[in-house]
Amino acid sequence: MSSKVPTREEAYQLLTEYNKSDSLIKHALAVEGVMRYFARKRGEDEEKWGIIGLVHDLDYEKFPEEHCHKSGEILKEKGWPDEYIRAVVSHGWGICSEVEPQTELEKILFAIDELTGLVVTTALVRPSKSVMDVKVKSVKKKWNDKRFAAGVDRSIIEKGAEMLGIDLSNLIADTIAGMQEVAEAIGLKGVQV
Repeated sequence: MSSKVPTREEAYQLLTEYNKSDSLIKHALAVEGVMRYFARKRGEDEEKWGIIGLVHDLDYEKFPEEHCHKSGEILKEKGWPDEYIRAVVSHGWGICSEVEPQTELEKILFAIDELTGLVVTTALVRPSKSVMDVKVKSVKKKWNDKRFAAGVDRSIIEKGAEMLGIDLSNLIADTIAGMQEVAEAIGLKGVQV
């Protein structure tokens, strides 16, 4: 089967076919938003980066024990390009995948996946419940409190920033900016206080 570049609509249909959890779908939309932001900032293919971000956790809800591997199989069966499949599988490097992020796209996906979770949690403890007023210093303040967003592996974010040669504060700032662009879709537009 020849590989065909998927559309955003096809990617979203696939995501919602395998994931019913509201929080997983919102996470996928957050990662998509951040990937699109980074692609634009770097003059890369925004559609490609966004689609990869959107399906990066495709298998997580139905096949948590086979995370990343099952996504690779599903996308291969659907005839997705190898480049897309490799990027999706590489985001689990060192956790559930042996595929090391090599390209700029792969390294960014690896770095921001966990970070979006920390930004979401930071937004949700604000009175506004909004990502619109989250600042880098707010996220960094929560960074050292290991009980806060305990599921977020900060060492992965640090390793990702290091691989990219980006200062952690800049990575956080760009991640917040990307999430702000999709605030409504991810339920973090907030309430007026």
